[in-house]
Amino acid sequence: MPAEKPEAPIWHEKQLRLAVEAACVALWSWRVDVDRFAMDERAFELWGLPWADHVTFEELATHIHPADRDRVRAGFSATRSVTGSYEIDFRICLGDEVRWISARGQGADVGIVHGVMFGIFLDVTGRKQAEEGSELLAGEMSHRVKNLLAIAAGLTQLTGRSAVSVEAMTGELTTRLTSLGRAHDLVRPLPGEQGKAALLGDLISVLLAPYDDTAAFSGRIRVAVARMGVGERTATALAMVIHELATNSVKYGALSCAAGLLDVSSKIDGDDISLIWSETGGPPISELPVLQGFGSRLIARSVSGQLGGELVYDWQESGLVVTVRMRQKRLAD
Repeated sequence: MPAEKPEAPIWHEKQLRLAVEAACVALWSWRVDVDRFAMDERAFELWGLPWADHVTFEELATHIHPADRDRVRAGFSATRSVTGSYEIDFRICLGDEVRWISARGQGADVGIVHGVMFGIFLDVTGRKQAEEGSELLAGEMSHRVKNLLAIAAGLTQLTGRSAVSVEAMTGELTTRLTSLGRAHDLVRPLPGEQGKAALLGDLISVLLAPYDDTAAFSGRIRVAVARMGVGERTATALAMVIHELATNSVKYGALSCAAGLLDVSSKIDGDDISLIWSETGGPPISELPVLQGFGSRLIARSVSGQLGGELVYDWQESGLVVTVRMRQKRLAD
């Protein structure tokens, strides 16, 4: 004889309220004929609004991110005819803060009572930020792999121009690729307290050593910067910038040809320090490049966000000059 199915528990209002609060769920109801929302206290807190008996959809819409507003408005209108559950994710703006909200309910007037539809709001900001971080990381990893392959090809051509034998080319290329590996480690953030701060000049020299014939101080690459320490976080961000500039130079600039020269210097101006990346002797610049690639956006974000500064590109007849302006107090971070 089959076992009897246990009776489903009866959920009382107090128990349901405890469950809703535990899940951080915000409740709303929408009276569709007069476009009027009623929300619980948590929903008003989520939207950053003072308590009121009701609020219209258009009043809520003024707080929706402009890029999402039309999509959300159309999505809510479509719920009247869409069968089944729906979920609309969108951003709202609270001053300088941006939150992600997920509005959920059932469409096609399922459960509507006297012209009132019911649903919930969830704060999904953490999940969305994690998704954006994963997408950025995936894009960054793909970009770096492509860069490394391009650099390896460029270093092979560079080595082949000066090598007198296959054995000499093999040895020199191996040395350069090994140096490239050490430089790449500086671009990769280290977990915990691993790694130590470095001198600014030493950091740049290690990063540029793979591209020079006789090391960064005496070959066609010259590094002459102020003597100051660089902290771990700044070293990672700055290494990413130097690595990207060197990659582009190997592809298109002064480091792509034997006659090209690179000079990296610094200038202190009040609370700021500027690194000046100056290329000469490279291929002629026929037209100004459009810097919209992933790498260009990535290093611009690193300089503005982590270094508190800006990148300025100056395409001169003699070659590219890049000024990386940073806050001096950020270097020790």
